[in-house]
Amino acid sequence: MIKTRQYIKENKIRFLNELFEFIAIPSISSDSRCKTEMINAAEFLRESLINAGVDRAEICQTNGNPIVYAERILGDNCKTILIYGHYDVMPTEPLNEWKSDPFKPEIRDDAIWARGADDDKGQSFTHIKAFEAMNKCGELPCNVKFMFEGEEEIGSGSLSGWCKENKDKLKADVILLSDTSMMDEDIPSITCGLRGIAYFDVKVKGPNRDLHSGLYGGVVANPINVLASMIAKLTDDNGKITIPGFYDSVNEFSDEFRASINSAPFNEEEFKQSIGITAIYGEYGYTAIERRGIRPTLDLCGISGGYTSEGAKTIIPSYASAKISMRLVANQNYEKISEEFVKYFKSIAPEGVQVEIVSLHGGQPYMADHNSPAYIAASEAVTDVFGKAPVPFYSGGSIPIISSFEKELGIKSILLGFGLSSDAIHSPNENFRLSMFDKALETIPLFYKYYAEK
Repeated sequence: MIKTRQYIKENKIRFLNELFEFIAIPSISSDSRCKTEMINAAEFLRESLINAGVDRAEICQTNGNPIVYAERILGDNCKTILIYGHYDVMPTEPLNEWKSDPFKPEIRDDAIWARGADDDKGQSFTHIKAFEAMNKCGELPCNVKFMFEGEEEIGSGSLSGWCKENKDKLKADVILLSDTSMMDEDIPSITCGLRGIAYFDVKVKGPNRDLHSGLYGGVVANPINVLASMIAKLTDDNGKITIPGFYDSVNEFSDEFRASINSAPFNEEEFKQSIGITAIYGEYGYTAIERRGIRPTLDLCGISGGYTSEGAKTIIPSYASAKISMRLVANQNYEKISEEFVKYFKSIAPEGVQVEIVSLHGGQPYMADHNSPAYIAASEAVTDVFGKAPVPFYSGGSIPIISSFEKELGIKSILLGFGLSSDAIHSPNENFRLSMFDKALETIPLFYKYYAEK
């Protein structure tokens, strides 16, 4: 891969300029006002893939945002790698907390600062440029297929069905993606597990209008009080989730496995300081590393209702609502958990209110195979570039479509991410360290090389 490395070195500035063009497109999938930008981002990817040297590239329409597909086929005797990524990004609010315009990327403090710099435009783009370098230099050892979607941040609603309809087109030996993080630049890691997710919008409805809290207080159930009480009943004092049946299928790992998980470097004091907290919180009997990766959680992501503007307004509100997410672990089925949540949440509501529950999205957990040729190839590539073997890492995050790939296509995935916890994905001031951008461009071609040799 000598020619490939030289090509990357000579073209790095161009790569960054092109990435900045891509990042500057405000492709926010949750914002209906960004439909044109979603199409523009898909077109940008198609053109980038054509310029990189694919045999063909197309924009595939769905009921939602389009999917970009491309391929470069060398021959039937070559292994085939399917690259997955997404071009949609999260909203940018609160805008006043950004130090620079989120869609005007800039380099400062040795990092790219912008929405999508890491998640997932920056990371996905490294795959296109690594392919370009190998292809232009005649060092591409595998067939390559690309699949970029525009709905990952809103649950990948269109992709699973599209994959099912295009099984033959998507035939591959492994799926490779970079939409995850490493533990640290000095502690390289490969994500071996992802938690699933079940996400709900709940509403408690009381009177048919806001009421005077003096005239009606004490005789009418206050929806905010009720909702707060119901939410409090979802967990106990030991951090356990109280939904009946919730833990029935949770995989209880062996002491040996738990010890291996906890062997990864983790400084609790540094962790607390990095996010401005004074104590660790969570399920009793498990370490912070275990709670973040191999144990399920339930979190209140937002709550609203009543009067929240300046000054006082004495009312009993007519409704209160909240957004609740559960992160699920190996063997838990999000559909079953969803049914159990709905049944339990409605059962703890008192008389005098109505409860409405809407499922916003969900996805199954995922576990990788440590002994697969693809995982071994990824480990060897990371070791070469970072100078030390990667630590297996079990992420608390969720990428629901990964389990769908295995179900619909029968293909396992390698989650070779180059983000860092300091990248602030989904938050103001998202960034992607330039050194990790460089290492991604070095590592990806080596993965191709070692995987082709397996």
